Amino acid sequence: MRVVIQRTAHASVTINGTCKSAIGKGFMILVGIEESDGKEDVEWLCKKIVNLRIFDDENGVMNKSVLDIDGEILVVSQFTLHASTKKGNRPSYIRAAKHDISIPLYETFCHELSQALGKEIGTGEFGADMKVELLNDGPVTIWIDTKNKE
Repeated sequence: MRVVIQRTAHASVTINGTCKSAIGKGFMILVGIEESDGKEDVEWLCKKIVNLRIFDDENGVMNKSVLDIDGEILVVSQFTLHASTKKGNRPSYIRAAKHDISIPLYETFCHELSQALGKEIGTGEFGADMKVELLNDGPVTIWIDTKNKE
């Protein structure tokens, strides 16, 4: 699994002109799933995300987690995170998991992340044409891939 985490002041996802989810201060997370991903990737990633210390403490040092600040999380599926641009100019998405793998894993990821955060998270809609809006706070953007844990 691969995620891009953006520290936000606020974020939202709109589908067909209707706002599906909106959050205040917290994380906007784009998640890409590949064929070899599984439950262990979800568990490791959820623990890493909620404990990631990238919010400022009282001294202006990034030393607080989303849990510490009682922040919110918005998750959007993004198969293009597994784009390969090695050949030509048109990206290949061959590494992105097919729906029969990615949808259940995405739903598991969202459920586990909600449990780890201790409250409901916002989501997009898998496979939908979404309009994502955010105010990146910092800017702070972190990329994590479960295939690069070491």
